[in-house]
Amino acid sequence: MGSGGGERHDWSSLRADYARGGLSEADLADDPFEMFHRWLADAIEAQLPEPNAMVVATASPAGVPSVRMVLLKGVTPDGFVFFTNLWSRKGEELRANPACALLFPWHPVERQIRVEGVASVLDDEEVAAYFATRPRGARIGAWASKQSREVAGREELATAYAAVEDRFGAGDEGAEVPVPPEWGGFRVRPDSFEFWQGRPGRMHDRLVYRRTPAAGGGGASAPAWTTHRLAP
Repeated sequence: MGSGGGERHDWSSLRADYARGGLSEADLADDPFEMFHRWLADAIEAQLPEPNAMVVATASPAGVPSVRMVLLKGVTPDGFVFFTNLWSRKGEELRANPACALLFPWHPVERQIRVEGVASVLDDEEVAAYFATRPRGARIGAWASKQSREVAGREELATAYAAVEDRFGAGDEGAEVPVPPEWGGFRVRPDSFEFWQGRPGRMHDRLVYRRTPAAGGGGASAPAWTTHRLAP
């Protein structure tokens, strides 16, 4: 029992022993993106809810951190893609300080993937191509919501949404809804990946890929990766 609000849980007793499997160096693909796709396929096969949900951690130029969940919308050899309001807190922080971290928290399969890298703003063509695939309601919402800004209440949001609907042809599902000027996206170019697999006794497997200059040439050749094991 705690004070000030009724019964409290004993958080110290909440634990699970992980025993679904392990991760050895022999399991690793040569390329971390290939390894990511393997684990993402496993998460999808396991029917995890929103397996493409990822945590994005950013920091202000002064080093004040913040974190939130977004949806991964693409992966290429150049990095991880997501879309957002560029004037939101994360958008402003990434444009001022592009160093960031991602986390895929796949608890039901006792796995997580951590990614650290640098974000860059997507070009207008890529943003427009994705925006056109969004449901109409989401496109209207992108105009109506000044993400991360304070609002007086829910009614203010509903009023803003209705105004945007009227502006872009309420009731006409085929009416064009263009990309808002503040809406865009980021591509995170990884410098490291950590693949984490739970193990009994908290002796978890943590295998890390780190980007290094490609061997030979010294120019802009394809990146090479080294792998390391970390203590749990």
